[in-house]
Amino acid sequence: MKDFPHRYGVSARSAADGHVTLSSDGPDPIESAAPREFGGPGDKWSPESLLVAAVADCFVLSFKAIARAGKLEWLDLRCEVEGVLDKVDRVTRFTAFNTVARLSVPAGTDVKKATRLLERAEQVCLITNSLLAENSLRTDVTVAS
Repeated sequence: MKDFPHRYGVSARSAADGHVTLSSDGPDPIESAAPREFGGPGDKWSPESLLVAAVADCFVLSFKAIARAGKLEWLDLRCEVEGVLDKVDRVTRFTAFNTVARLSVPAGTDVKKATRLLERAEQVCLITNSLLAENSLRTDVTVAS
């Protein structure tokens, strides 16, 4: 890992009547547009969906690192995040991120340990730690037979 601070650059470009193209060094560019709720087409990633995706992605990546450090064997993790956008004091902002994490583990796994590590992943996620919104986590650990 590199020393802090880390810096991440993204550029956004659009013609007057087109979608926004987001690009950064390395990954393929993606197109974005306003979501359907704001009059957009609803067929592209939007700033809102990208932010919610960042919460889900960060949770999964945080869990992977924590599970590796904790020597937890696991099979599959499904993370679903709902971002709640609302008006607070006449300012539109995300007020909550509700995460549901469904983890599948091999037989013989300590379910309490797996649950603790899921909770720890939520606590250390740098994306949710950078946001003002409330965070909630519901976990479901199933043991494969």
